[in-house]
Amino acid sequence: MTPEKKNYFLKLNPPRPSFTLDMTDAERVIMQKHVDYWTPYVQDRIVIVLGPVMDPKGAYGIAVVAVDSEEQLHQIVAKDPANGLNSYEIYPMRAVTRQ
Repeated sequence: MTPEKKNYFLKLNPPRPSFTLDMTDAERVIMQKHVDYWTPYVQDRIVIVLGPVMDPKGAYGIAVVAVDSEEQLHQIVAKDPANGLNSYEIYPMRAVTRQ
């Protein structure tokens, strides 16, 4: 029997509300590395959903993940190239998923 995964909601907060409209070239490079970093986690189904939310007050990123432990999640987030430029909010959640 496989241990049950723990689900979390992640919110990626940009450095400013206008970030998606006015990011610098250097910021754009970091954000492309961010997308590249998360892609294998999507393919491995650790990430259930990932993407930007186009809130009129300012876009931000979200992800719902299924991990073995909170420690695993923190290790994944810590290695995100966008960490520092952006900040994360992390919340445990109950997720209903297809098996």
